[in-house]
Amino acid sequence: MRNGNISILIHNLQKKMGHIPAIKGMELEFGKGQLHGLIGPEGAGKTTLLRILMGLLRPDAGEIIFLENNKKIEFSEIRPDMAYMPQQQSLYPDLSCAEHLDFFRDLYQIPNETYRERRKTLLHITRLDKFVDRKAGQLSGGMYKKLGLMCALLQSPRILLLDEPTNGVDPISRREFWDLLYQFWKQGVLIIMTTAYMDEAERCSSIHLFDSGRLLVSGEPRKILEQEKASSFDEIFIKRSEVL
Repeated sequence: MRNGNISILIHNLQKKMGHIPAIKGMELEFGKGQLHGLIGPEGAGKTTLLRILMGLLRPDAGEIIFLENNKKIEFSEIRPDMAYMPQQQSLYPDLSCAEHLDFFRDLYQIPNETYRERRKTLLHITRLDKFVDRKAGQLSGGMYKKLGLMCALLQSPRILLLDEPTNGVDPISRREFWDLLYQFWKQGVLIIMTTAYMDEAERCSSIHLFDSGRLLVSGEPRKILEQEKASSFDEIFIKRSEVL
């Protein structure tokens, strides 16, 4: 698996949802080997951007450039190495954890030997190895999110897109979920996740504050706080959004 060498450049990206501008001339860079956080309230354009990156929506204008070792590659080349975990996951309540993994094995056409190794690893690190026979509809919120993450990671992606993966789960499950993300980040997976929780900004290697389809500020969390002379990201968000 070749991780750690994929980056994404976005130039003048624009998208309307009906008559409402969802993304307004966005310029953005997702550096390779980083855990990027898209931070902002509902309606900021975070989910729209993820769907465009995944190819589920087409932009009205602008350009998305995928780079491998700083050389441009076509979206068709990288698409098989991308995984997307939507906010509203489409898991089947009557299927067990094991049955979900088998289903996605067939969907991704993963060889049995490779599948058995990945299945064992993912079940262990998510701590769901003792719940393989439990149906998805009987899982707690945190366990349900972990199952969704496992299904996305089964194909061993190089780019992982997560739409508010910690939304609606308890604090302990949130911490455990972040521990999982760090493990895959250390393996070189480019992770781009959205969240409405400002406290999660500090957990990312790079953050991008969104509001009303615009990018307010990007950079390393600590550097942004220093540059903005702010004590929290909420403070930056309020100050920046007031001048839009």
